[in-house]
Amino acid sequence: MNIIIIFITFLVIYLVTGYLLTKFGLKGLECSRQFSSPAVFTGEDGELVEVVRNDRPMLIPWLRMESNISPHLRLGRQENLNVSDSRHYSSLFTLMPYQQVRRRHKVHFGHRGAYDLGNATLTIGDVLGLFQANREQQMQVPVLVFPRLLEENQLPRPLSLLLGEMTSHRQLLTDPFLVRGIRTYQIGDPVRDIHWPATARMGEAQVRQYDYTIHTRLMVILNVQRTDDQWGDNLMEYEENEIEYGISMAATLCIRALRSGLAAGFAANMPVGEEKSSVILLPDGNPAREEELLTTFARLTILRTLSFPYFLKTLTNVEDMDVVVLSCYDSEELQLGLNHLRSRNNRVTLHLLEMQPGGAA
Repeated sequence: MNIIIIFITFLVIYLVTGYLLTKFGLKGLECSRQFSSPAVFTGEDGELVEVVRNDRPMLIPWLRMESNISPHLRLGRQENLNVSDSRHYSSLFTLMPYQQVRRRHKVHFGHRGAYDLGNATLTIGDVLGLFQANREQQMQVPVLVFPRLLEENQLPRPLSLLLGEMTSHRQLLTDPFLVRGIRTYQIGDPVRDIHWPATARMGEAQVRQYDYTIHTRLMVILNVQRTDDQWGDNLMEYEENEIEYGISMAATLCIRALRSGLAAGFAANMPVGEEKSSVILLPDGNPAREEELLTTFARLTILRTLSFPYFLKTLTNVEDMDVVVLSCYDSEELQLGLNHLRSRNNRVTLHLLEMQPGGAA
């Protein structure tokens, strides 16, 4: 008889505990996730940090946090983490009252893009699994994966030589807005450069000395079409490899130019993210340009907005620049577009992309 009473007592306690768990357990949970860095380069490793806090005086026998994940973000195998088909993962926790658990998962960023893990499904339950409750939690977990930058020996020699020539022979022009100092007037100095207050103070003619500004501007233009007669705007996955390589090459040229002190810009007949218009960033050399370009490269969508020859003719603001055009093909119509750029006093170089073994760069 005593055994029956003990059994009923434990059963009642178990049922009440299970009811309280499903009724209030999720309300006391605080969950957050973030990547160790908001931006990385393709091929790098990082961490996904999960923090779960039980804010109630209640034992949580198990909590499962589930979410979809891009196959391009590969989580490392480890205890309490289950990854299914590289598209879904779940993390398992046990929480004591008022306990906080921080867990780090290794992530390999295998492909350029803008990613967000989005919502997570939280499920709690008792030891036997008779009582369960779940909820969807909104989570913003963004990460930008920049394209892989090519090494010096990976950059095609014609482009490497062109970039070196631009750096070593860039034309330096005096900037009337950048005054470096004042010196004594010399024969041949323009009268407009005389600094009259300094002249009166020094008793002899003084002229302003100006700093220099870089004249060379690099514009990299990428063609998302693989053939002249391409039908449709979308490409098959295997066809995107050449375009991904072109994006890496364009990023490498722009970043190397910026770090050499040149101004750099980028244009392509493809959109950024969900936009419908082609991307056009005219050359600039300000300190924020590198991050702006890398963000643009990460968010590019491989989708044709305009036929490439027509797109070249729309670039009416591209004047007096060094232009590098990256394309998978050449054609008479494309050459007409290049000549249109040349007619606007641009120095134009066409480089044909080739399929890279082993997939996208």
